[in-house]
Amino acid sequence: MGFINQAKGDEAGKKAREARAAGNTVLVYKFIEANTNSKATAPMTGMAEQIQSVEAEGWVLDKMAAAEGKALTGERVALICLFRRTSA
Repeated sequence: MGFINQAKGDEAGKKAREARAAGNTVLVYKFIEANTNSKATAPMTGMAEQIQSVEAEGWVLDKMAAAEGKALTGERVALICLFRRTSA
């Protein structure tokens, strides 16, 4: 995982720990991938590792939705993920 994706994964894990410590049972998190060719079939760079960072904090991915948009800096794919706690 590259430096930027590592930082995103670290931040996702931190937010997951904070949500768990606050007693939340549901966490909704938005992951964004910068992609220059979203039409290609290929792994989404860094996404699995970022999701694993959240799951490592005791959450399980329950539902996911994807959206694609364009900005001045290029195409972006967002995954909106709903996680649930595995235990209290």
